[in-house]
Amino acid sequence: MPRTPMLLPCGFFLAAGLAATAAARETGEAPVRLIESQPVWKAQQVLPDAVTVAPSTYVVKAGETLRGIGHRSGAGSESIARANGLHYPYVIREGQRLAIPGGRYHRVSEGETGIAIAAAYGVAWGRIVEMNALAEPFMLRNGQRLLLPDDGPHEPRTMEERAAAFRIDIDDVLTGGQPASGKDKPPPASRQPRPLPSNMPIAEPAHFSGGFAWPVRGALLSRFGPGAGGARNNGIDIAIPAGTPIRAAADGVVAYAGDKVAVFGGLMLVNHGGGWVSAYGHASRVDVVRGQKVRKGQIIGLTGDSGYASHPKLHFELRKDRIPVNPVDHLPGQEP
Repeated sequence: MPRTPMLLPCGFFLAAGLAATAAARETGEAPVRLIESQPVWKAQQVLPDAVTVAPSTYVVKAGETLRGIGHRSGAGSESIARANGLHYPYVIREGQRLAIPGGRYHRVSEGETGIAIAAAYGVAWGRIVEMNALAEPFMLRNGQRLLLPDDGPHEPRTMEERAAAFRIDIDDVLTGGQPASGKDKPPPASRQPRPLPSNMPIAEPAHFSGGFAWPVRGALLSRFGPGAGGARNNGIDIAIPAGTPIRAAADGVVAYAGDKVAVFGGLMLVNHGGGWVSAYGHASRVDVVRGQKVRKGQIIGLTGDSGYASHPKLHFELRKDRIPVNPVDHLPGQEP
């Protein structure tokens, strides 16, 4: 049976286990016992109020902008630009005939994330990314209109039923976990273990500081790449006793901390800048929060067997520009 990691609300503290206590003495700092109570795609609810737009043709009037036409038509400027082969800065002229692409469109509100929008309509976030040609850094704009796939369930399925059936993976978090913001840029990351408000995106590190370290030391259970049964491992799995401190592989900012990616249970994602992200799965306890700045070697949680794990282990991944790479190739010295 999948196990649920110990998730502690903000301000609530738990007595440290022996392993964590020893590690705290070694580093001179006690690990933080905090966790964001809800991930951003749960904290910021999305109302599935998409508008269906019929395909049509629009003749541009003097002084009009593509953004204004998108607002009036309901199709959105990005979709109209794609349908008509327009490129930035999207210059249009009086008398020009524009094809207005039909479909269901959701208007993004401040604080909404791609995952939350996908969950509200019961469709895969990856399909929305594909249909709207979204690209790095996958930031949604307040007021943006997203074209929705027509393969999701319609009424009378409830929001609760859609949410219960919705599943996400690490790539969904990386591409759809940032909330749309009305501000110019996110606030700087803080070393204080306070969750970033759910309607604010995290601040990505300006650059990669260089060099990864092993998050734990133990025997390799499974290696990167195709396994014996044909299933592909996007990282490595390390056998380690439950309650062993998990250390950040490099400096970075926590992009996710929680247990909503079912297969990995307690999961932490750390953005290191330069396109690098590390993932730590099957944790029994998560000791950092979204938006928190962490240092290389800092304790960020404890190992366990949460998620789809039959025994204690750490699932560890490194991704460069979202593509999984073999962690062993980027870690120092001998294997554990």
